[in-house]
Amino acid sequence: MKVLVIGGGGREHALAWKLKQSEGVSQVFVAPGNAGTARDPQLVNLAITDKVALREWAQANGVALTVVGPEAPLAAGVVDEFRAHGLSIFGPTKAAAQLESSKAFSKAFMQRHGIPTAEYQTFTDPVQAHAYVDAKGAPIVIKADGLAAGKGVVVAMSLPEAHEAIDFMLVDNTLGVAHNEGGARVVIEEFLEGEEASFIVLCDGVNALALATSQDHKRLLDADQGPNTGGMGAYSPAPVVTPEVHDRAMNEVILPTLRGMAADGIPYTGFLYAGLMITPDGRVKTLEFNCRMGDPETQPIMMRLKSNLAQVLLAATRGELDRVALEWDPRVALGVVLAAAGYPLSPRKGDAITGLPADAADLMVFHAGTSASSGEVVTSGGRVLCVTALGDTVASAQRKAYDAIDRIRFDGMQFRRDIGYRAV
Repeated sequence: MKVLVIGGGGREHALAWKLKQSEGVSQVFVAPGNAGTARDPQLVNLAITDKVALREWAQANGVALTVVGPEAPLAAGVVDEFRAHGLSIFGPTKAAAQLESSKAFSKAFMQRHGIPTAEYQTFTDPVQAHAYVDAKGAPIVIKADGLAAGKGVVVAMSLPEAHEAIDFMLVDNTLGVAHNEGGARVVIEEFLEGEEASFIVLCDGVNALALATSQDHKRLLDADQGPNTGGMGAYSPAPVVTPEVHDRAMNEVILPTLRGMAADGIPYTGFLYAGLMITPDGRVKTLEFNCRMGDPETQPIMMRLKSNLAQVLLAATRGELDRVALEWDPRVALGVVLAAAGYPLSPRKGDAITGLPADAADLMVFHAGTSASSGEVVTSGGRVLCVTALGDTVASAQRKAYDAIDRIRFDGMQFRRDIGYRAV
């Protein structure tokens, strides 16, 4: 069986790495892939990104399953394109992907279907947005309504920060948001106290199957300081997701979302990522939805998955997730992101990377922003690598990951030294 993974980041490297291990899979293609997938003799990169060209290639080459990694192809309708031609593809349709591509759609959906979330208002007028922030005070959360590669959220701890974020998103578009129809728009939310967790499930339109719990670190610097990023590291399992919290997440967030999407005429299939805030008293509120696996959560989750991923995802495309159970490595997996100089606002490209360790059963370096140049692996994006290790404890997984990082070099390399600190 041939499998195609769409995307070129760390999430896609991890998915392709796990899919190639699935019994029955003869070849895994990654479009467009990166230098890490190019180095793997069992993976083949494809220099194709257009959805129609990808569909035509999949048809011509007998691809049995396509898995979509990033949000942009989903928002562009790649799933609709493949399904219209009878191809099996795992992901949400363009309409369903609005849960991520439009924060305004997502918040209105949650309000309509009684899914717990923060109080909010939506604005297109900067003057009105500034006035609302002045009336509400800080801390407060400003979100861009559009795709922003994980960087379109500002948790403003002061009023000047909040006003600056509004101008970034509505006036200057400093964050590079891909605006939805109608132009720039922001969602402004109440600030929620608690601990965040990433709750990711597989969906087939009716059924949901939870993946291993995980937690990521959004801020650039140690001790959760500095600007928000797409994620500087993650670990699995997440102790904050107790059995009680897990049940609440499924029964109060995930299953009502599936029922609500079906009721609205847009059944949800694919990965569904609920960013949750777990309050000190154990309640669960939904911070956001992503219509894909998280990055960097995917890397630790894939390290722990022992099931045949290809067969699980094929079952999902057939509406058969209720017949599937997942098997997990009981050990802890922890991934540390190495980011480029200047990340997150102006990442530098072209720095040579050295000291990469060989792949091992308990240590993998998943590539994200890398490319090949004159025989060297060089940086080509903001988040460059995710060094991911398995260990019997959080501390042992940390040691293994950071020992490997101490040997990796590229100019301007940024990373946190405290990934997993909440779970130690």
